[in-house]
Amino acid sequence: MLGFPCNQFADQEPGTDAEILDFATSNFDVNFPMFSKIEVNGDDAAPLYQWLKDQQPGGGDTSDIAWNFEKFLIDKEGNVVKRYPPPTTPEDIAADLPHYL
Repeated sequence: MLGFPCNQFADQEPGTDAEILDFATSNFDVNFPMFSKIEVNGDDAAPLYQWLKDQQPGGGDTSDIAWNFEKFLIDKEGNVVKRYPPPTTPEDIAADLPHYL
């Protein structure tokens, strides 16, 4: 699990990287790596997210990330094999892991 904060969704992550990490660890017990804040949609979307969305465009009218906490599962060969909507929990994803790892 890797976290990429983004402030493109109702300004939910306006702080610095350090403030976001502190908030996530103290309020949600986040224990996975958190990276610097990035853009995930639009012309300035990080290359990682451009690639993720190209590989798994999602089921809507656009491949854009719908909201914070959207997730992607990448197999051991580096293939993006599944995209999950924001409410999906890590526990929900765990059921898929044996199929892809």
